Amino acid sequence: MTGRGARRLGGRWRRRGALRTRLAVAATAAVACVVVCVCTAAFFIVRYELYRQLDLNLTQSARLVAQQNRRAGPGVLAGECRFLAAPACAQLVPAAAVRDPREPYLLPVSGAVRRVAAGEHPGFRSDFTLSGHPARMLTTPYGDGLALQVALRADTVAEGVGQAAWLLVLVGAGGVLLAAVLGSWVARTGLAPVARLTATAERITATRDPGHRIELPPPGREDELTRLAGSFNSMLDELEQSVTAQRRLVADASHELRTPLTALRTNAELLARADRLTEAQRTRAAGALGRQLREVTGLVNDLIELARDEEPQPLVEDVRVAALVQHAVAAARTHWPAVPFALEVADGAAGAVVPGVPARLSRLLSNLLDNAAKFSPAGLPVEVGLRCPGGVAEVTVRDHGPGIAAEDLPYVFDRFYRAGSARALPGSGLGLAMARQIAQAHGAVLVAEPAAGGGALFRVRFAERA
Repeated sequence: MTGRGARRLGGRWRRRGALRTRLAVAATAAVACVVVCVCTAAFFIVRYELYRQLDLNLTQSARLVAQQNRRAGPGVLAGECRFLAAPACAQLVPAAAVRDPREPYLLPVSGAVRRVAAGEHPGFRSDFTLSGHPARMLTTPYGDGLALQVALRADTVAEGVGQAAWLLVLVGAGGVLLAAVLGSWVARTGLAPVARLTATAERITATRDPGHRIELPPPGREDELTRLAGSFNSMLDELEQSVTAQRRLVADASHELRTPLTALRTNAELLARADRLTEAQRTRAAGALGRQLREVTGLVNDLIELARDEEPQPLVEDVRVAALVQHAVAAARTHWPAVPFALEVADGAAGAVVPGVPARLSRLLSNLLDNAAKFSPAGLPVEVGLRCPGGVAEVTVRDHGPGIAAEDLPYVFDRFYRAGSARALPGSGLGLAMARQIAQAHGAVLVAEPAAGGGALFRVRFAERA
């Protein structure tokens, strides 16, 4: 083997070794994190349960002391808790220090205790040191301007918490070591097939061609890596379609913008020589310039709307479909005064509600109504219906125009697509594409079909409410 081949082989093995190490470290770190989290949670649970039992004992002791000393005044009631097996210490503390007894208190008295006695605080538990030993104290209202303090030594609880901590530390350390062993084994046994998959992906990356695909094993030998390769191939399919769609969108947009931009430049140059034009020519050129500006603005806005893949979630709300359809039909009647619109709301459909963005759903219906009005013959109505078959809201828009040819039906929702009968009509060819995108973003299904008796029928069927 030559020196260059040996260096190449050595570099390849070093890269594999580094990847294997990273995989082992990652697996170890993941399992170790889980072990540490579980041990930490177990420690806090054990600590909580031990102190909860101690707090229950304090509560029972407080009730017993209160029953046995109903008419007692400020001072120490019981003071044997300095010994481990002794009952709880107890004392009554007044809200005002002037009522304190001459004998000193056994338990610590703070301003918070005075506020409990005055009824300004509901009571609390606290830890302190009693005669050099850990202890826990309950302070609770007693009545008559007094607070009852009850305390017990917490040696056994502290020792139990410490023992649990050491035990969980040992268990966590053992879990981390086991995770390291298992991580190394997983890296060693699982890296070989992944390396083959990676080599194929690297070839695709080097050629920058989304048309390449990962070779899959024959049927009957599928495993997790085969599923991964299949998912990667599906992703490549989506990527190839996305790249193709982007290129087609850019090409179509540039083609659609070329004509109005040329007209804009021509009219702008014409108006630049306004001194050579008559008043009628200037007015006509300015009007044409305004119309072309609106056309370009509408086309750019439609392209921006189509660039959005989903609706903004903060704007989603419950929308009453009947009110939305009535508003859209009223707007269409204003925009198309020569076209009659007939609206029919079926029984039981008036209360239909769907989640969505009202402005976007209104845009969907407006696009469908505008499309129907463009193809509607004079005197014949555009029929709009709202029904709830199976409890699911469905909106239909039907015109009596020439209909949709069978060869045009698969492409009617494509961007910039225009059937032969629509090429002379105004519009950018984006309305139906935008309507389908809005429907998909709301989980609805938008379909086009020939209407019985002639014309086109568009059907929007909303998703069932969860």
